[in-house]
Amino acid sequence: MQHFERAIIKISRFIDLMAGVVLAATAILVVTNILGRVLLNRPILGTFELVGFLTAAVVGLALARCALENSHIAISFLTDKLSLSWQRFTELVVGLPAMFFLFFAAYNMFTYGLRLASSGVVSSTIRLPFYPFIYLLSAGFFMLATTVLLSLIKQVTGGKTK
Repeated sequence: MQHFERAIIKISRFIDLMAGVVLAATAILVVTNILGRVLLNRPILGTFELVGFLTAAVVGLALARCALENSHIAISFLTDKLSLSWQRFTELVVGLPAMFFLFFAAYNMFTYGLRLASSGVVSSTIRLPFYPFIYLLSAGFFMLATTVLLSLIKQVTGGKTK
């Protein structure tokens, strides 16, 4: 089990690093577009589309690490008052459907990406294919689902991963 947890942590950190690189590239693109528009009167064609695609990629790639480190918003003022066994029970009741939904979403995004790739759908301005970004989102949701699975296993085993 420790191998599974270590693998999830390494992969989550790596894709979070990728999200950081994509976010930096997005910022550079936006600044370059603004400077090109103001100084040279020549904006970068398709910046709006690219920023949308890249922002979706950033969010998808950063989800798993956020969940792994419990950096997301949690409203636990009710469950904090429960006993430890009831807290675990409520986390299972919430976590199991969430995990299945996330795996389902990842699978459906992946199949949607396959359909987009086979149909040749591209963006309107710069003719960039959609499907690589759909695949990135699918991978992000898959990793988030796997992180939720790890959390559920830890809940069932009492926080131990051996």
